[in-house]
Amino acid sequence: MRGASINLADSAREAIAVSGKPDLVLASGMFDLSSWLGLVRNFLGNPPVVLYLHENQLGYPISPGQQEGDEFALVNWRSMVAADEIWCNSRFQIDELIGALPGLLGRSPDASHIRLLDEVVARFSVLPVGVDLSAFSERMEPSRKTDSVPLVLWNHRWEYDKNPKSVFESLVELAGEGIEFSVAIVGENVRSDPWEMEKARTALGDRVVQFGWMPRRDYLDLLRRSDVVVSASHQEYFGISVVEAAAAGAIPVLPHRLSYPEVFPAAWHEAILYKEGSLTARLRTVLVDIPFWRARIAGLAEAMLRYDWSVMACEYDRRIDDLVKKSRLVS
Repeated sequence: MRGASINLADSAREAIAVSGKPDLVLASGMFDLSSWLGLVRNFLGNPPVVLYLHENQLGYPISPGQQEGDEFALVNWRSMVAADEIWCNSRFQIDELIGALPGLLGRSPDASHIRLLDEVVARFSVLPVGVDLSAFSERMEPSRKTDSVPLVLWNHRWEYDKNPKSVFESLVELAGEGIEFSVAIVGENVRSDPWEMEKARTALGDRVVQFGWMPRRDYLDLLRRSDVVVSASHQEYFGISVVEAAAAGAIPVLPHRLSYPEVFPAAWHEAILYKEGSLTARLRTVLVDIPFWRARIAGLAEAMLRYDWSVMACEYDRRIDDLVKKSRLVS
């Protein structure tokens, strides 16, 4: 967020020297687009510029002990101002930004940018991220067996905002009740002390059949074997990992908030979304009758294939083509 614009400006110079000036710039929200545009002004040309926000720093939950500040949120804001269009992976994220930006801009000690808010908001649109679901595009008999011990999957980034503590507390409680299940705790660990995961590993003991990062091929096999995928996240603008698991046939147990009601079709909301405070109860009812809940999500796996890149790439291509054509007409 602080220094990538300089490194990416050097990379852009090298790429343009080889391939020529770009027809369009598609930029991530994880760096300062406005700074980068200033650094490449002498060799970039004047292509249309799109900012893609898979997440943003205005609504990101603050972990315990972390100091709150506006530095990275302002990086996002400067990038929004610099972009011609802003594509977000969900309407939920757009609504959160619209709610949070006035407060950020209102904290300016002088020369507030609030006057630009309506103009920037008008550039927002939803474009879901594409997900590689090709491994599940051809329906096959799942590796799970109806009479086996249910396998519960928690497959998120090992961070505070994914709220692993609530999920593992529920699983430990259900284990204490004698309910049969095994657990896979997987995902990328970027922390020196993922204490919630280690505590769960100790408390759940032999029930934990997988722990930590996995190679892609092994991960795909795990998805096919998982009966339930669970989340209690504090922050989720899309949810790639649960989309993957649902496309593989797992029963989602997800909070009725964040992006989940938008990303998952309404026909299955009652079956997969739990109300606040009812995670343990929902997990209990699912784990004691997997066949019933599997029947309730019939058709969901196929429905999630709408996010596969084979589908989404066409929409990305269409939007990019439209912007490039419009830019050439103007010039």
